[in-house]
Amino acid sequence: MNYIILDLEWNTAFSNKKQKYVNEIIEFGAVKTDENLEIIETFSMLITPQIGKKLNSRVKELTHITNEELTSAHNTFSHTLKCFEKFLGKGVLLTWSTSDILTLIENYNYYYHTEKLPFLSKYCNLQAYCEKMLGVYNRSSQLGLSACAEILEIENECLSKHRAKDDAIMSFYCLKKLFDEPKLRSMTELALTEDFYKKITFKSRFITDINNPNIDKSLMFFDCPKCKEKMSQKTHWSIKGKSFASNFTCNNCKEEYLGKISFKLRYDETAVNKKLVSIEKIKKEQERIKFQKEKGKVEKLKNTNVKNKSKKNTVKQP
Repeated sequence: MNYIILDLEWNTAFSNKKQKYVNEIIEFGAVKTDENLEIIETFSMLITPQIGKKLNSRVKELTHITNEELTSAHNTFSHTLKCFEKFLGKGVLLTWSTSDILTLIENYNYYYHTEKLPFLSKYCNLQAYCEKMLGVYNRSSQLGLSACAEILEIENECLSKHRAKDDAIMSFYCLKKLFDEPKLRSMTELALTEDFYKKITFKSRFITDINNPNIDKSLMFFDCPKCKEKMSQKTHWSIKGKSFASNFTCNNCKEEYLGKISFKLRYDETAVNKKLVSIEKIKKEQERIKFQKEKGKVEKLKNTNVKNKSKKNTVKQP
């Protein structure tokens, strides 16, 4: 079994044909390993853009790829993809997070009018695998590649960040440090089914309608952080940002809190996040902000008075 770790670089470009922005892939980079996780081959190709003619400044700054390099590459997306298909073979494709695979699907759909990648048979989200192996899984904050390399004490001075092949190599080093074949196999998905594409292209979203059937209202309560007793809700639920908010009081401790609950709809679950903040703490923070604003106004007034006084004392030369 071969493992192929893919990394892509892309440029956000406006398509006149589609009348929308597209994350146009400009570079493929990958490494292929054998079943013992030894690198046997690498892949690197720049793509001459066909949608956007110029790189945006942020992409140039991050990747150091120039418009001239892309123009002189003379590789279309279709040609590059055929080369990569041959490189991939029947191996397991891995990417760091789903961003790259989603961008590949987006580009394939743009040119071939279908989301299904006919050359993809098995896929694994390497970021999710490393998070699980390190025990740092967090719904609200995903583990970055550089952060993972730092945790694993991987030397990366010789690798360029935000270049496809080097990021693929860095991802490989992370995988090698945490390699557990049975666990990796358990997180590898078959990419030949409708469910795979439904799941991977599903866009998670926050639910802000309290009557939405995906909300479990039995979870909309808070226990006192001090005595652990269930608190009394004092106000109706209101929307604050992407969360439902209400005031709560502990009948034992007589403490007041602001409770916030968010419901995020995912493909296979509704993720719930609950946060409790002391009303007294909120008031102190509001007072601090008010004090800082007043202090700023006083300082501004002082500076204005000093400038005006300086102008009055200035003697005009004849």
